[in-house]
Amino acid sequence: MMACLTRVWQRGSVFTARLPRREWRSTRLSLSVRYSTKAAPHIPGMDYQDAICTLNTLQTNASALEQVRRERGNPQLQLQAMKGFLERAGLTVEELDHLNIIHVTGTKGKGSTCAFTEHILRSYGFRTGFYSSPHLVQVRERIRINGQPIRKELFTKYFWQVYGRLDETKEAHGGTMPAYFRFLTILAFHVFLQEKVDLAVIEVGIGGAYDCTNIIRRPWVCGISSLGIDHTQILGDTIEKIAWQKGGIFKTGVPAFTVKQPTSPMAVLEERAKDIRCPLWVCPELEEYQVGCGPLHLGLAGQHQRSNASLALQLSHAWLQRRCLPDKSFPSTAADSTGVPPAACFKPSPIMIKGLADTEWPGRTQMLRHGTVTYFLDGAHTTRSMQACIQWFKDTAAQHERNAAGPVARVLLFNATGERDSAAMLKLLVSCHFDFAVFCPNITEAIASCNADQQNFNVSVENMLTRCLDNERSWRLHNHMGDNPSTQLLIQDSLPLVLENKSDTLVFPCILSALQWITQGRDAVLAGPVKTVIPVKPSVTAKAAPIREAAAIHVLVTGSLHLVGGVLKHIDPSSNK
Repeated sequence: MMACLTRVWQRGSVFTARLPRREWRSTRLSLSVRYSTKAAPHIPGMDYQDAICTLNTLQTNASALEQVRRERGNPQLQLQAMKGFLERAGLTVEELDHLNIIHVTGTKGKGSTCAFTEHILRSYGFRTGFYSSPHLVQVRERIRINGQPIRKELFTKYFWQVYGRLDETKEAHGGTMPAYFRFLTILAFHVFLQEKVDLAVIEVGIGGAYDCTNIIRRPWVCGISSLGIDHTQILGDTIEKIAWQKGGIFKTGVPAFTVKQPTSPMAVLEERAKDIRCPLWVCPELEEYQVGCGPLHLGLAGQHQRSNASLALQLSHAWLQRRCLPDKSFPSTAADSTGVPPAACFKPSPIMIKGLADTEWPGRTQMLRHGTVTYFLDGAHTTRSMQACIQWFKDTAAQHERNAAGPVARVLLFNATGERDSAAMLKLLVSCHFDFAVFCPNITEAIASCNADQQNFNVSVENMLTRCLDNERSWRLHNHMGDNPSTQLLIQDSLPLVLENKSDTLVFPCILSALQWITQGRDAVLAGPVKTVIPVKPSVTAKAAPIREAAAIHVLVTGSLHLVGGVLKHIDPSSNK
């Protein structure tokens, strides 16, 4: 982090040397009256890496942490604070009404739903904005125009515009700056307004009711994907409490759709919709659309994607109705009706059908083949999403193994972060019968580099490594291996905390070292001249003999989208462009 901060300071003060203070003040005052689509002056000399390094300071901003602590007891303060930051950046909530927003929440599948929806509407020729989280390789993936991450030069320009306005006003607001996700949300709104998108697909960060994206007053349509248990410290420890939070994105008179949910959370969503006077429908099964148009093919693999696709069809259809038939109002659900009514099943247009088939969403049921090494990538991080991931992996890997020239080695590369129940996920993964289970933190390389897009300052390296060792211990216990306390250094001349248990489980200090051991030189991308080969003890190299002798290697990477992103950084060069 210090290297990044030094990089910024060496280029001079962002706020005084680059632009006279009076210029920022006059710009801010004019914007407080009406948001201007005329671009603010770009701060010369500050490049993309400077912007990312400065953005990363918001992860551990002391005032931001204090602000979160204050607001935790009164969640309403979160949205009030967000409105204040928005106005300091020169925006108003009224202007967001013009973005024609589709707002989507859920526990799992909300990102895939957004991807399907965005692709369908883009296929109709609309200019789309898409805000999602987290990013896999580069931060700018979170803010997309017409399906593509905004270019580095655009991200840099808009970043300094927003950051400068917020910094100029912080002294008058107790020195506060928005935390990382809040800032990126404001930046996304700014970008979409400046780039004049026809619509914006906005994925909720966490929850719904008090998520900073819920500053949106008048979306055109809302959606809720599959619900489950996640982020319990923030959203509550029952699925009913979580459903209440998710239903917080409902708006009076705005049509909303949900996939089929368990009885108790569906009842909560129904009650929330009635209280808010929001018309709510439940999506049909995807097979019900196929009458008259044949089977629908999805660009995203996995049976669980079918409910996401159905929700996307309803969201895009509702948006198109409002766009093309502005006088047609959606019927309200009767206040005394029992249960959430089913949404109308329509015949998808050829554009919708093609949009579903062409949708891509990296890091979710994604497969990459590099010679004899095949990577199966899925950022599943809850027990329910892990169940879907396992079914996809078993089905897909089995198909490839039937066509293999010989034995196939199965390797699990796993990490989980935060409060997530990694032991429960690992227990489910036992059924895949891996030959090796490999664990590493979400650190791309043990060798220091300014890879600012994937730096996380909210958790220490020691904590990350301890979590890996806990995960390795859970795996051993689930596989009835016992808990072997004998350890030795796994990587020569590297992080001293990284330990090895002598079995078919291994813990590595970073993603690159784990991948290099797993692939044993059989992936040319990882063995290229730009990759530093991290030395491994001979005893560890010897353990890889079954991998070297196998006809092919199947690697499932799961447990964390951040882990998947780190892997993609190394195995997919196009993701770094």
